[in-house]
Parts: sequence; C-alpha cells; structure tokens
Amino acid sequence: MTELENSEDIEVFEEEVISIRRVTKVVKGGKNLRFSAAVVVGDKNGKVGLGKGKAREVPLAIKKAVANAKKNLIDVPILNDTIPYYTVGAFGAGRVVLRPASPGTGVIAGGAVRVIMELSGIKNILTKSLRSKNPFTVARATMNALNTLSAPKEIQDKRGIGEEDLWQ
Repeated sequence: MTELENSEDIEVFEEEVISIRRVTKVVKGGKNLRFSAAVVVGDKNGKVGLGKGKAREVPLAIKKAVANAKKNLIDVPILNDTIPYYTVGAFGAGRVVLRPASPGTGVIAGGAVRVIMELSGIKNILTKSLRSKNPFTVARATMNALNTLSAPKEIQDKRGIGEEDLWQ
C-alpha cells in the first residue's frame, strides 16, 4: 500500500472531557490524591466511545481515558441526521430517553448526553435525563441506549420485510 492509501484508513477522532474528579484514598500516612477523568471520543460519523482513566495527575488521567474510550467504540445507526427510533438507556440509577427529531430541531440535550450526541454525528434529537445527575452514570446510560439501536437494514433482514413496510 502507498502512503496515501494508508492515510485514508486512519480515522480522526475528536475527544471531549465530560468529567474530572479529585478522589482520595485515606491511608496510614494521610491521604493519597488521584484524579479520575471520563472522556468521550467520536468521529462525528457514527462512531463514538466512552472511557474512564485514573492517575495522580490530570493530563495522564485524560490520556488513559482517551485510550480506554478508543477501545470501547460503538457504531451508531444514523437515519436522516437522527436516530431511527425511540429508545431508553439505563445504567445504575441513571435513565436516558432518546427520541428521534425532525430536521432543524438540533440537539436538545445537556451535559454528557449533548457531548455524546455531537461526537457521534447526530444532529437532530430530543433527550431527557432521568433520576441520576452523575455525569459518568448518565454517559453510560446514553451509550447503552445507543448500543441497543439497530440499523433499519438489520431490522428489515430480521423480519423479512420490505423497506415500505418497516415503519408501519
């Protein structure tokens, strides 16, 4: 392969930090301080991942979180700049409702959910975060919701129906 062909295979991911927390461990000699970081990476074209990293310094924690997020990438089915159908994701005490929206609506979301939607490439969506306000819990619930989505083509193949009968 030539260098030009190789450069096309490399995917460029954008990364966004959604949470940095200072955590302590109480030991005999005092307290050990560490930093926990949660990061979302995405290519704005249907691939998105969430990762968590912990280290004694913030930049190292972020670097670990980015590496972890790239290992946990998922494919998101996008239909007309939105998701194909309504879904609910859950993780721990967090619940996230994702609803498809008509063109021109924009991303109606806040916090971690907004970051995940923008980095996955979804441009029109309605969301609601229920129960938990913890950014990492909400992010995991959002990722679970996106992971449960199936592409319309997969649904057609499973049911053995045509495209016109799919959303009836």
